[in-house]
Amino acid sequence: MTRLFLPAILIAISFSAQPVFAAEEYNEVPSGDKQYKNCKIYSMNKWEGGGESSPIPGQSKAEAFCTCLWNETPEDFSGGLAKFSESAMGVKVNAICERYSNWGY
Repeated sequence: MTRLFLPAILIAISFSAQPVFAAEEYNEVPSGDKQYKNCKIYSMNKWEGGGESSPIPGQSKAEAFCTCLWNETPEDFSGGLAKFSESAMGVKVNAICERYSNWGY
């Protein structure tokens, strides 16, 4: 019984952490995407530390945060990504993207 319990716990932990680790497989944002560009500008002007390195190679915290937001928001979303992260509906996505970019931790 103990032998089965430990693997079950490890599997449960890996699934509970899935959003953060799945983020390393985010789709690349198309060059020139207006939502992404506006997100970076808004983020860099509103919050401190956006230019610092993120855990994602080659991306600043603002770039990683906005890449995450771009991928985590619904397909039909057309508003400001960073503003969405500040909304009541965007709280969960914001938490995922803050962890992903290591911004605020």
